[in-house]
Amino acid sequence: MTHHSFHIPVMGIAFTIDTPLKVSHLGIDSAISLVDDILMEKMRKMYCEKFEVPYHEINEGIEDFRAKRITAYLNLIKKLVEKRFEQLKDVTYGHSDGLKQYFDMLPDTSLLKKRFIDLTQKTDRTASLKEFLDENLSMGNIEVNIMTKLDRENYRHKEPLPNKYNDAHAALRGYANSNLSSSVIFSAGMNPRLYSYIEEFDDFYPDENGIIKKKIILKVSDYRSALVQGKFLAKKGLWVSEYRIESGLNCGGHAFATDGHLMGPILAQFRDEKEELVSETNAVLVRALSQKKRYVPQSALPVKITAQGGVGTSEEHDFLLEHYKLDSVGWGTPFLLVPEATTVDDTTLKKLSQAKEKDLYLSNISPLGVPFNSLRGNTKDMEKLANIQKNRPGSACPKKYVALNKEFTSEGICMASRQYQHLKIQELDKKNLAPEARQAAYDKIVEKSCACVGLGTSALLKYGLDTKTEGDGVSICPGPNMAYFSKIASLREMMQHIYGESSLIKRTDRPNMFIKELKIYIDFLKGKIEEVQGSITDKQISYLSTFTTNLHEGISYYQTIFGRANKVFNDNSSQISGALVDFKTVLDNISDQILGLKTTAQ
Repeated sequence: MTHHSFHIPVMGIAFTIDTPLKVSHLGIDSAISLVDDILMEKMRKMYCEKFEVPYHEINEGIEDFRAKRITAYLNLIKKLVEKRFEQLKDVTYGHSDGLKQYFDMLPDTSLLKKRFIDLTQKTDRTASLKEFLDENLSMGNIEVNIMTKLDRENYRHKEPLPNKYNDAHAALRGYANSNLSSSVIFSAGMNPRLYSYIEEFDDFYPDENGIIKKKIILKVSDYRSALVQGKFLAKKGLWVSEYRIESGLNCGGHAFATDGHLMGPILAQFRDEKEELVSETNAVLVRALSQKKRYVPQSALPVKITAQGGVGTSEEHDFLLEHYKLDSVGWGTPFLLVPEATTVDDTTLKKLSQAKEKDLYLSNISPLGVPFNSLRGNTKDMEKLANIQKNRPGSACPKKYVALNKEFTSEGICMASRQYQHLKIQELDKKNLAPEARQAAYDKIVEKSCACVGLGTSALLKYGLDTKTEGDGVSICPGPNMAYFSKIASLREMMQHIYGESSLIKRTDRPNMFIKELKIYIDFLKGKIEEVQGSITDKQISYLSTFTTNLHEGISYYQTIFGRANKVFNDNSSQISGALVDFKTVLDNISDQILGLKTTAQ
């Protein structure tokens, strides 16, 4: 049961590492990244000391230490949140500040808020109020996020350990063994081996009441991916309780570009075909549970459809909920400016608040080889540039969570590491390329930046914890939406902004989220065309043509819905219509350019 229509998605590694402790007692859903068990162990020690909870270190000498650290951290967060929640509801000596804050966070349209006000005005009987609070208040979910691609093999005494000790497998086991009753979010695509491992844990199956203690959320970029992954898991008796659609490029963190499929049409397909998605996956689930001799629910289990990526106004928030029938909308990037909700060090927080469009860019710095939204001038990049100038490019790679490349070694190494870049530059020098070509290739090698450390350091700096191993460099991954938020805000101010009671955006030139995404996709397409100038294959031409066709179809779709939705986007409906016409002209020119490339290739 949730009383809010938004959630706070996972951000980076550290930025939401303790967000549930800050907001779950107020009924707000949020997610913890399970990438960095070293960080979680440091955070657990800090919070145990702060709240006077006994702490017993889980060091690397302990068997299965990664999973055990994750379990211990999640159990601690749950225990602390539940204590805050119970204190909040204790009205023995009057209304607590926490209780006032809980209801203050709800929109003025909330029926629960109105009922609470009515009840407190009519009676001061503590028993009646306590019963009301126990029946109606709920904590926000403490969700966890696992990047399926970060499933590095682990070794002991230079011998590979079984698959269950891989990083993502251990993270899953850490969550599965915890006391949480919530959801795990799988992001970055399908990992069949990891998905098969879920079968081993009873908490992911429905009980005799059809309740699943630990639910599965899939972060997806299109309907087809949702259907394929949903059926794959259903064949194992596992139900996907939520499909979380994220904009391919108008988001924070890693950006997984679709082939020109835009968010609006994707959401419309989920809305229109949700019943079919549920029906098809349920049929598969029923067969699998029967074969496993497990409880088979009498009807299809609930499925939520949620979305995130680029939303920035209450108008957009409401439109997503109403037009696409979403269950919740994710607000990520704006919350980086809310210290009451996220964990960002002061230096980085200041840089974020001052960031403009030019400071936010889609980079190639991620060692995963996936486009990555980044902030120019972040301290981790400055550290990287200093190493390059010393002729010692690359990171020391102290944590190795992205040590996945086996180009030069049998054991994976990270493409941002000093070891990999040294070997890659040696290989480059043997090619005897012309100076200009050699420099271009060199720049691509040293561009990669250490993400698994950089995205986690912020919490250490914020709380004054030891950074001797990690260093002080911080990477941060806001979406393009950050350009329009410039105020370090309180949690209450952000709630008022989301629910349309006030606005944190002072600029008048912010484009609609769908228009912003369209522009980013067109810029991305232009970049792809530039990459193939001079030499192009039939496969590349096909990709570019398909991409352009899908964007054309997206524009036509938006022209239709925005024509009907002028009242929803009343303030900038004419700007939206004009932008769509302009982008259509740009795409027509791009189509002609691709046709020219095709002719040249022939």
